[in-house]
Amino acid sequence: MKRGPVDLRLVPPAVVAWLVAALVVSAPGRALPAAIALWAVAGLALAAALVWRRALLVAVAVCAVSAGLVCTTAAVAAPVRQPTALLDAADDGRYVTLTVTTTETVGGEPDASARDGPFSATATTMTLGEARSVTVGAPVLVFDARPVERAGIGSTLALGGTIVATAPEDDVGFLVFADGPARVTAPPPWFLDWANGLRGSFAEAAARLDGEGAALLPGLAIGDTSAVGEQLDAAMKATSLSHLTAVSGANCAIVVALIMLAGAMLGVSRGARIGASVAVLVGFVVLVTPQASVVRAGVMAVIVLLSTAGGRPVRGIPVLSLATLVLLATDPWLSRDYGFVLSVLATGGLLVLTGPLSRLLQRVLPLGVSVVIAVPLAAQLACQPVLLMLAPSIPTYGIAANALAEPAAPFATVLGLLACVTLPVLPWLGEALTAVAWVPSSWIAAVAGFFAGLPGGAIPWPEGPVGVGLLAVVTVGGLIAALAPVSRRARLGCAATAVVLLVGLAGAVAGVRVVQQWSRPGDWQIAACDIGQGDAVLLRSGGRTALVDTGPDPASLARCLDELGVGRIDLLVLSHFDLDHVGGTETVFGRVDRAIVGPSGEVADDRLVADLAAGGAAVERVSRGGSGLFGELRYTVLWPPARLGSVEPGNDASVVLAFEPVGACANGCLGSLFLGDLGERAQALMLAAGPVPRVDVVKVSHHGSGDQLDRVYERADATVGVIGVGAENTYGHPTERLLDLLARVGTAATRTDTDGLVLLAPGSAPDEVRVWRQKAPP
Repeated sequence: MKRGPVDLRLVPPAVVAWLVAALVVSAPGRALPAAIALWAVAGLALAAALVWRRALLVAVAVCAVSAGLVCTTAAVAAPVRQPTALLDAADDGRYVTLTVTTTETVGGEPDASARDGPFSATATTMTLGEARSVTVGAPVLVFDARPVERAGIGSTLALGGTIVATAPEDDVGFLVFADGPARVTAPPPWFLDWANGLRGSFAEAAARLDGEGAALLPGLAIGDTSAVGEQLDAAMKATSLSHLTAVSGANCAIVVALIMLAGAMLGVSRGARIGASVAVLVGFVVLVTPQASVVRAGVMAVIVLLSTAGGRPVRGIPVLSLATLVLLATDPWLSRDYGFVLSVLATGGLLVLTGPLSRLLQRVLPLGVSVVIAVPLAAQLACQPVLLMLAPSIPTYGIAANALAEPAAPFATVLGLLACVTLPVLPWLGEALTAVAWVPSSWIAAVAGFFAGLPGGAIPWPEGPVGVGLLAVVTVGGLIAALAPVSRRARLGCAATAVVLLVGLAGAVAGVRVVQQWSRPGDWQIAACDIGQGDAVLLRSGGRTALVDTGPDPASLARCLDELGVGRIDLLVLSHFDLDHVGGTETVFGRVDRAIVGPSGEVADDRLVADLAAGGAAVERVSRGGSGLFGELRYTVLWPPARLGSVEPGNDASVVLAFEPVGACANGCLGSLFLGDLGERAQALMLAAGPVPRVDVVKVSHHGSGDQLDRVYERADATVGVIGVGAENTYGHPTERLLDLLARVGTAATRTDTDGLVLLAPGSAPDEVRVWRQKAPP
């Protein structure tokens, strides 16, 4: 792009449109009145500008038009995203039959190109009972409906179940909980199916290679991250390399540049090259799927190509601002999409900061090295305030990891793309290109693994608006001190402010951590890990450690185990096989001596059990009446029955355990009851089959849902109730009914969403439980 002074004229309209979009999507009912008001303001400002010819009035008109566009789109799209018919069905808890169109590859035998968990789709029709089908267009997230046969992007599926409406600003309109596998009713249309075939063949070719480089390659080249394991994904995130996990917007620039350069070498006219670039760009976006960063880069590339065709100069910030306006006017919900936000900020940081930072670094480093460092540093500085909202820490080795990994990314991308399009035509050449692309992909994975394994990988930072604001002050102060053309005194003042804030925050955070460590009860017996929406609870007794469930993902469980210094698991209990209870099991493979599990319902459940056994665990399937010793505790299995009967594997067949102190520990240890995810009906059946013991601690069933039997909690008569629940979960957990129930029976509620890590230890008096919370209760 042509160099010149930074043109900021389109930045205010883009920022205003973004802020208005972020506000209006959370209250779509106000979108239409807001749109009418903004169009009126735009008209008045434009009329005044024609009379008085003031640039400020023109700027006001342009900003009002930008905001009016996003409000108009939101007003039109909101009833489509959450139609009244679906909202009514969700409110009534009615069973619905849906026809959906997939937006990712699902189903079939688990392989490198098919996902096994919830999948995204667009609901197109809904049938309620015997009523006539209603046409809808809602984005949905579907659970428990993976079809038996493989379905590529754009396939039509039929399924039935219940639905839950999400918050208006969410990227999906509804959560669909299916009652069984979906049925494929129509294949993808031809203009999408060609890409499904290419993606599938490339994923299969990559899967035949070894190591994490093979898992990462499809993501780098075509945006297919289904083969990326939790451990690799966590390492990429911890080292600020997650933008390489899936194909990024930079790949669009690479594709267009290759087409333009190749055309120029062949003597093709500029118009033909631009037309070919647009056509290839559209095909590329379809192939890698329209992710936020790719769409942003694609729109920017089209704007650049059109400007070039018209002979107009191209400047980066105006192009980025215009692309942002176009996309927000098309889909205002992008304003709250973290991928889109980070993509825009990173691009803006690269355009504005790379040059000055590189020139600054050239004072002490060679040109090539300074550029390699300046690029990731510019992107990191621009994105870090938003990244702080996702994780309250700053990656220590992010810049170094990016400096080493980034140069390899274009080679993996280009070679991977060439392999993808070559495989169906010349399989031998495609296989060879895939093998060559594996080399830079493996390098990137190795860099992530190396830096993720180093100590002190993250610098703690205050979370929330205060932390974001402080980081912004430190960043701006540092940039002014280093780059701004201001007086030496001003630079020293900004630098001193940034240093004082950094030192003060580091001291404050370190002090808080020291106080937390000192205040933790060293004799804790039960620890509820803060792992989001799921369960992972540790017990200690007699020098042994048990883990009941593993939460939704390995990274969260690994953090908890590391924080508590837990290495070996003597007893692992998997209450049932839902993802929020077994998703983190990969973390403890090879570290478990003994495991007890309940009934499995799918092949994937048996596969998980087999993996545990392969890692050296002695696995036992248990049912009601089973018992055993764990340290100085005797455990008894209260549920499920040996013959399930009308109880299906899943929530209502959860393994329910009661731990009772025995021997010398009888008067000094905590008794506990773990209820899994049992609903009210299953709790009643369990109670009818035998008594529930009185305990000190109860692990509340199903993350605090309202589907509870009061008598179970009355008879348990626990002092403390532990609720494993994620912050801002879409299920409304824990419910007011459950919290009221605990309060009525005298059980004090602890919850991981507001308390963080919770440690429980016996008190000095009988029935007393000491509670330590990582976070101060609200």
